[in-house]
Amino acid sequence: MYKNGKKLCFGLIIGTRAYFNSALAKDVKASLLKTLDEKGYDYVILPEDATPTGSSTIETVEDGLKCAALFRQHRDEIDGIIVCLPNFGFEVGIINAINTADLRVPVLVQACDDSNDKVDLDHRRDAFCGKISVCNNLYQYGIPFSLTTLHTCAIDSESFLRDLDKFAGVCRVVGGLRHCRLGQIGTRPLGFNTCRASEKLLQRSGITVVPADLSEIIFAAKKIDDNDPALKAKMDSICDYATVPPAYKDKVIRLGKFGLAVENWIEENHVDAVAIQCWDSLEKNYGCAPCVVMSMLSDRLIPSACETDLTGAVSMYALALAAGTPSVLADWNNNFADDRNMCVCTHCGNFAKKFIKNDIHLAPLGVLGRTLGKIDTFGAVDGDVTAGPFTFFRISTDDPEGEIKAYVGEGELTNDEYGMDGCIAVTKVDNLQKLMKHICRNGFEHHVAMVRGDVADVIEDAVNNYLGWNLYVHE
Repeated sequence: MYKNGKKLCFGLIIGTRAYFNSALAKDVKASLLKTLDEKGYDYVILPEDATPTGSSTIETVEDGLKCAALFRQHRDEIDGIIVCLPNFGFEVGIINAINTADLRVPVLVQACDDSNDKVDLDHRRDAFCGKISVCNNLYQYGIPFSLTTLHTCAIDSESFLRDLDKFAGVCRVVGGLRHCRLGQIGTRPLGFNTCRASEKLLQRSGITVVPADLSEIIFAAKKIDDNDPALKAKMDSICDYATVPPAYKDKVIRLGKFGLAVENWIEENHVDAVAIQCWDSLEKNYGCAPCVVMSMLSDRLIPSACETDLTGAVSMYALALAAGTPSVLADWNNNFADDRNMCVCTHCGNFAKKFIKNDIHLAPLGVLGRTLGKIDTFGAVDGDVTAGPFTFFRISTDDPEGEIKAYVGEGELTNDEYGMDGCIAVTKVDNLQKLMKHICRNGFEHHVAMVRGDVADVIEDAVNNYLGWNLYVHE
C-alpha cells in the first residue's frame, strides 16, 4: 500500500525489435505480471493484441503513441514506469511512449540475460546492448531514470525482485514528496534558530507548508466536551499505547483532547507530515507535553517533528515512504564511551512505538520538567530502542545557496544502555567523525531523521535522479 490505502501502480512497457524473436517477450511478460500480482502492485499495460508483435510489446512509433495514450488515461494512477527488454528493444517506440505520456514519474530500465547456449537467431536477446540504447535516448530527452543492480538479469531473479522493491520505494518517496502537504502547528520556538527553513525552496520541490497558530489547536482542544465519545476513544488508545503511571491518570484527558484536536486538523487539511511547536509554549499555556500524541501519529506513518522543525518532518516523511515503517526525529546528542563511531541519539519522548520495539511508558519531560514542573510537562514517551540496522537522513534549505541539501547514510542501533530519560537510541556509524564534520561545516541542523532498515539506496536514487537536491552519501 502507498497512501490512503492506494496500491502502488506501474505503467509497463515491454520492448521488442524487428530481427529479434518477439515471442521471447511472452514468458517474460507473464513472469513480470505474476510477480507484480504477488507483491500487491497494480499495473497498466497495453492489451495483448494492441500491437502487431503481440504480447503487449512496443516497437514502432505508432506502438509508442498507443502506449502513451493509455498511460495518459491513467495519469492519476501511475506512480512509476517499468521498461522491460526481453530482447534488444527498439528505442524509438519506447522513448515515444514515455516522452509523449509525459507522466514525470520514476522510470526503471530492466534488460534480460542471454543464455550463452541459446544465441542463435531464434533465441538471442541482445538486451545487454539494447538497454544502453534505451538509456541513451532517455538521457537525450532529459528523462531521469533508475537502473537495476545488474546490467542484465532474469525477470524472476532475486536480484530483480530486490530492484523492484527498491524502485517501489523510490516511487513512494518521489511521488510523496512532490505532492506533500506539510503541517506547521505553531511558530519556531525562540531558542531554536537551527529550525529555520524556507517555505519557498520547499515549494519548488512540491512541498506545501500548511500553517496553523498553536492557539487555534489549543482552543479547539479546550472546546472538546469531556463526555465526547471520540475523546473517550482517544484516551483509551493512549492508555493502550503506553503505560500511564497511576499518579498521572487524570492528565490523560488533557492529552486526549490535544491529540483529537491535532488529528482533526490534520484530516481537515489533508496533511501528510507535521511539525509542532512543542517547546515550551504548549506546556506553559495548555499544561501537557505533546510527545505521546506525536509518537502515535508517527507510528501511523504520519511523521511528527518537534520544535516546528519543518525540514525535519520532511526528512522523516521521506524515510517513512522509503521503508514503509515509522520514522523518528532525534538529536545527535552524546558521545558514547571511547568509541568515536558511536553516538547516543535521543529526544525528549517522541519516538514511535514500532521504532522503539520495546514497551514504553509515559512520564514528565526531563529537562523542561525541572523548570516548568512535572504536572505541566507530562506526556513524554520513555523507551530504549532495540538493536538493528537503521538509515539516517536529513534535508536542509540553504537560502544563501538557493538550494535544498541533504545527507544520508546507514548504521546500527545497539542494545547498549544509557542512563538518560526520554527516548534513547545508541547508534554506531562508520566514520562518524567525518559525518559530524560534514554536518557542522555545511550548517545542518542538530536533528536527524531515522528509520529501521537499510534504505539509503532508495533515498539516494530518489534524491539524485528525480528530486535534484544536493546530496552527500556517507560511507
